[in-house]
Amino acid sequence: MASHRKPRPAGTRVAGIRTPALATAALTSVALLSQTANAAPSDDDRPSLEEVEKKVDDLYRQAESATEKYNSAKERTTKQRKRVDTLLDDVAERTQKLNEAREELGSFAAAQYRTGAAAPDTATFLLADTPQDYFDQSQLMDRLTGRQKDAVDDYVTQQSATMEKRREATESLATLTDSQTELKTAKATVQKKLSDARELLSQLTAEEKARLAAIEEKQREEAARKAAELAAQQAEEQREREAAEAAAQQEAEPSPSPSTSETPSTPAPDSSYSSKADKALAFARTQIGKPYVWGATGPDSYDCSGLTQAAWKAAGVDLPRTTWDQVGAGTTVSLADAQPGDLVFFYDDISHVGLYIGNGMMIHAPKPGAYVREESIYYDGESSIHSVVRPA
Repeated sequence: MASHRKPRPAGTRVAGIRTPALATAALTSVALLSQTANAAPSDDDRPSLEEVEKKVDDLYRQAESATEKYNSAKERTTKQRKRVDTLLDDVAERTQKLNEAREELGSFAAAQYRTGAAAPDTATFLLADTPQDYFDQSQLMDRLTGRQKDAVDDYVTQQSATMEKRREATESLATLTDSQTELKTAKATVQKKLSDARELLSQLTAEEKARLAAIEEKQREEAARKAAELAAQQAEEQREREAAEAAAQQEAEPSPSPSTSETPSTPAPDSSYSSKADKALAFARTQIGKPYVWGATGPDSYDCSGLTQAAWKAAGVDLPRTTWDQVGAGTTVSLADAQPGDLVFFYDDISHVGLYIGNGMMIHAPKPGAYVREESIYYDGESSIHSVVRPA
């Protein structure tokens, strides 16, 4: 399955985070790194580490996007399989009752024959559209008792309902097959992207790997700097709000009222949210160090949306499974107004999410090969941040 990720706008990369790279350059990287030793490319022909890093990063992002599609297909497949099982059980039960009712109606026809009516035609009876058609055709309907007529009506109703359930089951089976196909395709895509990334990294020399690690360290330093800036900005805005509230309270002091003086500075909904957020964050912190595994929802490993879903579930809030659904499961707020517990989403295709802990930092399950950790929300550059959502 091809990644459904939208094209990202070109932007300036700070400290090696997101330099604009042409598609041809990325393709050249793959081609050069896949050459055999016999080709012996020159140093000038080898892609730069920045190009390799970008290609690997893109592959991880594509794998994560495919993972969210896998998660979505898996959720639909699970629900659809339960629906199919329920429908098939219902059809089996209805069919059994229908057969029993058919046998009873057959005995009515035989009884009428014994009283002098026309001999029952078993084939005609079994192939009739409805038992009532048969009885009408055989001129037996007016000979049946009230109870027997009720039995005929009940059979017709059951037969119609059973046919409808069979139709629903057939349609559900087709939908289940489609979901299973999508699930397999998404799984194959994830595995292929991760395999390509590992292949690129395996072709680096020890020296190149060391240099790549240095580039990544610079990225983390820049991300930490941006997080500190956001923390300072939020702290300043909080001081300004508190000062404004204090000034407003002083102006109201000449005519104080008990109800005004007892009103808490923080509205009840915010207080309630903070309590739930504390529980979600406490859970998330206990998961730090566990590995990222695509499609995982815990308790031993997680992918990004699996972690945020589990964290908020510990706080009594049920979030959807995928990032695409989680982004709509709350109120969107500005980054400057982000509070601990909020969900921070990344990239144009909304394929990654982390749990904000304050001061420009978050807890998230980053990518394959990494572990759940605290990290700056600017870990992949400011332009990668899509939105912030308050889920409860």
